[in-house]
Amino acid sequence: MDGSPNRTFQVNELTPDPNVAFDPRVAKSYVTYAHRLAARGLVNSSVGGMVIRVAHPDHPDGVCYAKPQGISLEEVEAEDLVITDIPWGRILQGERATTVGHQMNREILRLRPDVNCVIHLHHDEMIAFMAAGYETIRSFSLTYGYLMQKPAHYLPAHLNVEEDVGPIKTFIQDTNCIIMKRHGFTVLGRSVSEAYHRTCVLVSEIKRNIIVEQLCAANGKTPEYISEEELAYMATHGDAVMYPKLVKKAG
Repeated sequence: MDGSPNRTFQVNELTPDPNVAFDPRVAKSYVTYAHRLAARGLVNSSVGGMVIRVAHPDHPDGVCYAKPQGISLEEVEAEDLVITDIPWGRILQGERATTVGHQMNREILRLRPDVNCVIHLHHDEMIAFMAAGYETIRSFSLTYGYLMQKPAHYLPAHLNVEEDVGPIKTFIQDTNCIIMKRHGFTVLGRSVSEAYHRTCVLVSEIKRNIIVEQLCAANGKTPEYISEEELAYMATHGDAVMYPKLVKKAG
């Protein structure tokens, strides 16, 4: 793990912690949203993953729920889940090893204390769109900027931050979405609900990009993008629009 030079534990080392217990509410939430992602057709085989962070008094970074190797988000059930710590990736509850992508997820949680859920998917349309020569995903909708709230960060195809997490610290504070060319995307959220809805708005925007490019190629018109200035405004007003507080009626 980058940032932890004095390694004390090994990744996937079994170190059961009697003070860490499975919370059935968290497990249910994990399975619910994993299956929702699958129902949208976003899960390919056993690849991809999701983690949910939960605060714990004995672990300053909290602990995280994850699926183990060899189980798809489409198939995962509560009894399959494992709980790991965040700095080392040791198994605090459960018995199966986590995936290599769990290293990336843990590093994101370590560096972003505001993030409590990370979703990583190998999205077909995104990979195809990038492979077709497009360098960025442009925004055409009002929902994307308000919900994502930070610009996407693009990684070149040769850089795999699942295997080498070192580069993550150079960009993770400035984004809620990592686009990994030829690989997939990783979306961050303050809650599992927010990460899920950011994932949904991202895949919708990718679909819109493909449709708009096809239509403009057919009719000779120029795509009408949301400007960078408009996206910046949406980012700073995202919470007010997406999560408005109830206003009590005076008197």
